[in-house]
Amino acid sequence: MHGGAQAVAAARAHGARTIFTLSGGHVFPVYDGAVKADPPMQILDVRHEQTAVFAAEATARLTRSPGFVVLTAGPGVTNGISAITTAFFNGSAVVILGGRAPDYRWGSGSLQEFDHPALLGPVTKRAWTEHQAAGVGLAVSEAFELASTRHRGPVFLDVSLEALFGAPDPGTPDSMIVESFMRQAQQTLHDHGATTGGRSAGAGPASAGPTGGADRADDDPDSGRLAQIAGLLASSARPVLVLGSDVWLDGAEDAARAAAEELALPVIANGQGRGILPAGHELLVTRARSVAFGEADLVIVAGTPLDFRLGYGEYGGKNGTPPAQVVHIADAPGQLATHRELAGSAAGNLTGCLTGLVGAAQAIGLGRPWTQDWLPRLTEASRSATAADAALLASDAFPIHPMRIYGELTAMLDPDAVVIGDGGDFVSYAGKHIEPRQPGGWLDPGPYGCLGTGLGYAIAARIARPSAQVVLLLGDGAAGFSLMDVDTLVRHRLPVVMICGNNGIWGLEKHPMQALYGYDVAADLQPECRYDQVVAALGGAGELVTKPEQIAPALRRAFGSGVPYLVNIVTDPRIAYPRSTTGV
Repeated sequence: MHGGAQAVAAARAHGARTIFTLSGGHVFPVYDGAVKADPPMQILDVRHEQTAVFAAEATARLTRSPGFVVLTAGPGVTNGISAITTAFFNGSAVVILGGRAPDYRWGSGSLQEFDHPALLGPVTKRAWTEHQAAGVGLAVSEAFELASTRHRGPVFLDVSLEALFGAPDPGTPDSMIVESFMRQAQQTLHDHGATTGGRSAGAGPASAGPTGGADRADDDPDSGRLAQIAGLLASSARPVLVLGSDVWLDGAEDAARAAAEELALPVIANGQGRGILPAGHELLVTRARSVAFGEADLVIVAGTPLDFRLGYGEYGGKNGTPPAQVVHIADAPGQLATHRELAGSAAGNLTGCLTGLVGAAQAIGLGRPWTQDWLPRLTEASRSATAADAALLASDAFPIHPMRIYGELTAMLDPDAVVIGDGGDFVSYAGKHIEPRQPGGWLDPGPYGCLGTGLGYAIAARIARPSAQVVLLLGDGAAGFSLMDVDTLVRHRLPVVMICGNNGIWGLEKHPMQALYGYDVAADLQPECRYDQVVAALGGAGELVTKPEQIAPALRRAFGSGVPYLVNIVTDPRIAYPRSTTGV
């Protein structure tokens, strides 16, 4: 069994079902191993390596099982670096297997000779090289184990040409090699207590618990720290609970909802924390976040960094209120904020953190005085904000107001729809107006803010959720990064609905530059560019929409088409999303 076949066997033992890749000679043995495996492993080839990595990352975020991507040597690896960095910032369990020039020629200038691990180390949990054929399978298994362990993240392994093409001791039966990978994977799952909750992995939004890292004894949170947080709650009059992506990725969504409901805490959802409390839930006050963050006296942030998306953890102080105390709950100690003082913190498996907090609160007989005034205030503020947007969501303005698109789209989304955002202002409106009805159905680039995620995420979503609606929201700027991979959707028969908000500008740059300098440069795109015709030329379908009354019929045609379909909607370039942070 050559190194490529070992890699496939090890990946399969850890739950990988698909190899995302762009063909390259340095990694041919991996393809050979996938084709000849029993059963064969799916090979999904794309048009740019960033798309392959983004697809693997979205697989990890949707199925909560590691994604697997194979990149050829040199530029194959370097083309994937922005996507790998995105996975690092998102805590996505991705294994990147890279090709590598041969050891016997190293230093002689072989084709695409490059020492990848030195470059990948800062944006992965580990990056290293395997030089021996006998070690390839075990190294891949180790990579999957590490990627799956809290705090999750990408792991890079490249394999020298001799090791990937070569085979271990010819006297060792292939069956024995495969069995060794299976034993290691099973031991990993046993050690980590991984669970899929009795549900089949990848079957739907609530289907798969996280692979690896779940419920390990050494990941249990400190009960004393949870008791301290419960004490802070006991003295609070205006608490807020923030639920972030790691709550979903750690399989703690049920515990989070139960904690919010038991403690009657107003909740703001962030990233893949969206949908844990479904749209319309009485405790969900995301639309009132300005009031909530501005006047809270205690903010408990679970499963997400205290970064620019959450005001760097600076809360309270508005309308005569004092600064808020801040509690940070993370899946690993290294994820706890260090840039600001914390009133309390806890780290460990997030189900244990949240259920433990409830238990500690019950133990002290926690009252809930905020349900008398604070929670109703936030609920009303949220309802008022929603009501205030009704007119623009139904706007007949020409050129089209981007909010009208979401007014039409929201009514067509199924509860299990996967909605993907790849863009600036246009996608910011989606974050504001599309509220998922169940967890695991929202994908955006995350805190690294890398455009070009869209097609890779859409490819993965269609594979992971074959019966769900998959909707990709593209800014016209973002479309330029990955639209060529519509060819991948077509070749692999992966129908996706794409909606392009086409305002002909880089909105996130044009409007701020005009505000700063009174002019702008390098911020214009081609007005009414026919991205729909690009999709049609690649084998999909699409249409141009210029009037608001055309939006709903076009969306219905897209959902009914059964092919990759882009609705290219020309929107008003004068309208800027009213954001409250620039991220700096």
